[in-house]
Amino acid sequence: MICSPLLCPEKISVAKVLSNGLTIEIEELGNPSDPPGLLIMGLAAQLTYWPDDFIQSIVDKGFYVVAFDNRDIGLSEKPGPERASSPLVVALLGTVGLAGLLAPYKLTDMSADTLGILDALNIDRAHVIGASMGGVIGQILCAEHPRRIRSFTAIMSSTNNPRLPRAHPRLAMQVLTARKRSSTRDELINSTMKIWSMIGTRDGGRDPDEFRQMIAASIDRNSSPTGIRRQIAAIIATRDLRDWTRRVTAPSLVIHGSDDPLVPLPNGLDIAAEIENARMEVIEGMGHDLAPRHMGIIVDRIVEHLHSADNGIAA
Repeated sequence: MICSPLLCPEKISVAKVLSNGLTIEIEELGNPSDPPGLLIMGLAAQLTYWPDDFIQSIVDKGFYVVAFDNRDIGLSEKPGPERASSPLVVALLGTVGLAGLLAPYKLTDMSADTLGILDALNIDRAHVIGASMGGVIGQILCAEHPRRIRSFTAIMSSTNNPRLPRAHPRLAMQVLTARKRSSTRDELINSTMKIWSMIGTRDGGRDPDEFRQMIAASIDRNSSPTGIRRQIAAIIATRDLRDWTRRVTAPSLVIHGSDDPLVPLPNGLDIAAEIENARMEVIEGMGHDLAPRHMGIIVDRIVEHLHSADNGIAA
């Protein structure tokens, strides 16, 4: 959860909203009269993957935060067929531009979901913070609806430029197939832990037992392997984002780890290069996660960015 109800019951709201024809699970934290920030999580990740201290630190700096489960994950609606195509087959078709044949939706649809959340909550303009796939969705949202955006922050994300370096094929295969043979709860927890050990920050400062408990709680909350496959298909089918990225006009911050094995650093650099006046922050030693080791500098840079954007709006 973003914040334990036992710790701050008066501050948290959990609800479902209707957005783009789907029921989406959201959580709110902070004072709704403060400047709003919308958090978009990445592939296969529920809103519970936003660290508590990350959220609370932003709220403590004077912001109202909304997080949500993307379609096909967590407690949000899971549209589409009960079966989903193999990611390997979709990726193969993607090499010849035919992934759309197997993708029931694209990231443009997920961007419309995100806009619908702002509409449902009567939020006129929001700071958009996206992690990994969430940063890709954020680029589309900011490009297509600039009047609804206060600022944009992309964390460990990409433009999907086909010339950019990708994860090593062996790593990509391991990530795609790690959950395939998991049939029990413990096996699924172990395979998820294995994925994070491969892509996360080395010596990231996490307590292994606490992290395992977080993974277990997320799996108990919901597990949707079919939905994850459909999200993968959406990423592949959407293809190169640069036509959207170049249209982003909001004040933009790009944060990326120097040691990200899943989405290598040049992917973040490409976002910053395509958005006019974007600020680039490279975090030395950071992998593809929000590890405690780097939480302080990540929060400081984001809060600084949000305040700067709001000052510009006020001026």
